[in-house]
Amino acid sequence: MRPRDGARYDATSLLAFVLGRDAAWLLAHGDAPLSGVERARFEAAIARRARGEPVPYITGVAGFFGRTFAVDASVLVPRPETEDAVALALAATAAVAAPHYCDVGTGSGAIALTLALERPDATVTAIDVSPAALAIARRNARALGAEARVRFVLGDGLAAAPPAARFACIVANLPYVRTNDLARAPDPTSFEPRLALDGGADGLDAYRALVRDAVARGDDGTLVMEGGPDTARALADLAAGAFADARVETVRDLAGLERLVVVRRERRAPSENDVVP
Repeated sequence: MRPRDGARYDATSLLAFVLGRDAAWLLAHGDAPLSGVERARFEAAIARRARGEPVPYITGVAGFFGRTFAVDASVLVPRPETEDAVALALAATAAVAAPHYCDVGTGSGAIALTLALERPDATVTAIDVSPAALAIARRNARALGAEARVRFVLGDGLAAAPPAARFACIVANLPYVRTNDLARAPDPTSFEPRLALDGGADGLDAYRALVRDAVARGDDGTLVMEGGPDTARALADLAAGAFADARVETVRDLAGLERLVVVRRERRAPSENDVVP
């Protein structure tokens, strides 16, 4: 089998989708004939993929953290790299009872719902500026049985979060592609919503707003932000300059590329020099 983005893998995935079967069935029934309808559907799916459209948009589903999420062209296709953001959020709150998470730019809800399902004692606020994206996220919440513990909020960034809410961890996978670097067809990412990709001239526009709003909120806890290999370092510098007395680190993905920025904010213990009223 070729890599996950190879033509053979894509064709197998599309055939399994058309037939309503899994890869194991296809392997065991490789000589099974296709009906005329099945052949036509398969050829139509292959034609869409040949034009560059991502397989998850054709099948309507994508895998993330061992679960299946509905997706369409209103949301990003969940990436394996983003699973690391979830893992970091879970590790950062392992000792926190009933944590409240905030997922900024929730898209399909992959991060928010995974956090809720991995931590049955948690609650999650999931924010997105796109009504269409929130509709997909709510659909996934119903399908995965996480509706009761996830609050969906329509709004632009962390500023849309309830002012009184306090979060143990804020996770954000916001647009971080430089405008001049946005892909064109037939690159698969050219089919994804520009709203979820375009981070402005330097790729940091959305994150500047997030960092500003996070500082203003004054929450303790952890902030996990996903960036690109070419923007993660600048994002870390942005966070380090904004958060006093916070630990900021970059985390590499499985390919060894800087991908995630983690800001750990901890309330400073009072010292003997503090003035006590």
